[in-house]
Amino acid sequence: MALPKTIEFVTMDVYGTLIDWESAIVDAFQREAGKDGFTIDKDRLLASFHEKHREVAAGSYELYAEVLRRTAREVAADLGWDDLKQEPARANFLPDSVIRWRPFRETMPQLRKLGKEFKTGLVSNIDDKLLGQTRRHIPHDFDLVVTAQQVRSYKPDAAHFTEIARRYGSKKNWVHIASGYHTDVAHCVKAKIPVIWVNRHGEELEPKTKGPTVEVRTLLDAVRELGLK
Repeated sequence: MALPKTIEFVTMDVYGTLIDWESAIVDAFQREAGKDGFTIDKDRLLASFHEKHREVAAGSYELYAEVLRRTAREVAADLGWDDLKQEPARANFLPDSVIRWRPFRETMPQLRKLGKEFKTGLVSNIDDKLLGQTRRHIPHDFDLVVTAQQVRSYKPDAAHFTEIARRYGSKKNWVHIASGYHTDVAHCVKAKIPVIWVNRHGEELEPKTKGPTVEVRTLLDAVRELGLK
C-alpha cells in the first residue's frame, strides 16, 4: 500500500513520536529512586516499563494517570525497588512527571511544516488532563484530537482510529505517523490506513510481520516522505 497521491490529513501519535517520553521516564524513575539510594539502570528500566505498561493498558479501561501509577509499581517490583513497593502512594511521581515530558528537538519545526500543508490530528493513549500538560510544549493548532479517555480504550484497540475516521468523515487522503509498531502501525496496516513508522531505535520486525507503508528514523524523514522540505 503506497502513500496517497493526494494527502489532506496527517495524524500523529504523541509519546515517542513527538515527545521524548523515554528520556523523561528514565529521569522520573531515577529522581524518585535516588531518594532511596536505589540505582536505576536505563536499559533495564525501559524494557520493564514497556512490558508492564502494555500489560496494564490491556486491562479494563482506567484513566491514563492510573495506568502510569500501576505501571510504576509493577516496574519497581520488577527492578527490586522495595521502598516504592512498600509505599505505593509514591507511584504518583510518574503521572506527576508528565508536565516535564518534552518534545524532540525536531518536533515543532516539523509540525509547522505539516500545519501549513495539511489538516493535522493527534491520536494518543492518554487522558485529556495529562495531554493538556503536554500540549503546552507543542503549541500547534491540531484539527482533531482523540485520546484514550474520549474513546475509553487503549491502542492497539481500533477505537481511536474508528473515531478519527468518523470525525474526519473518510479514510481517504489520510496518513498516520507513529513510533509504536504494536500500538499504532500494526492496526493501520490491518485497517489499510497508510502509515509512516518512525522507527527511532531501529527495531527489527519478526519474520513475516507486515511492514508499514514507509519506515523512517526521524520525524523529519517522515515529513520529507510527505513531499515537504
